[in-house]
Amino acid sequence: MWTVMETPAGELRVVSDGTAVTAAYFAPFEKAKIAAPLGERDDTHPVLVEAVRQLRAYFAKELVEFDLPLAPVGTAYQQRVWDELRAIPYGTTATYGEIARQLGQTSAASRAVGLANGRNPIGIIVPCHRVIGANGRLVGYAGGLERKQMLLALESDGSQSELF
Repeated sequence: MWTVMETPAGELRVVSDGTAVTAAYFAPFEKAKIAAPLGERDDTHPVLVEAVRQLRAYFAKELVEFDLPLAPVGTAYQQRVWDELRAIPYGTTATYGEIARQLGQTSAASRAVGLANGRNPIGIIVPCHRVIGANGRLVGYAGGLERKQMLLALESDGSQSELF
């Protein structure tokens, strides 16, 4: 089941398996490649209602950490990377190399981290937008670099203005 909400960054589809959020991604929806089944639209399911509530609070700068049941579909390695993404605090960023080192790998694994990051099915909630290139530049985001910049600016206290 799924719902769609309007955000300052455009329409966001949130998908659930009935017990947890399995995907969240921006329009255009037909370009999204998710492993989770879509099912029927249900704007009243409790998991989706709570996800939308928390996402609205996030965009209103009233929420810095999501508390939702999550069930992203991915490989064991992708799951490990996504766990590291959830550990990046609101308002901060990490590089692909830093995440690789957190996983006990060398910076050379940054490409593998980048690939796993790019497969993150639960955008914003699993904050893949907080990952930047080694040179501090914005690189890669399934929702587009403009959205990534907008999300980082939303979370920023102004100390990251050099990224934009």
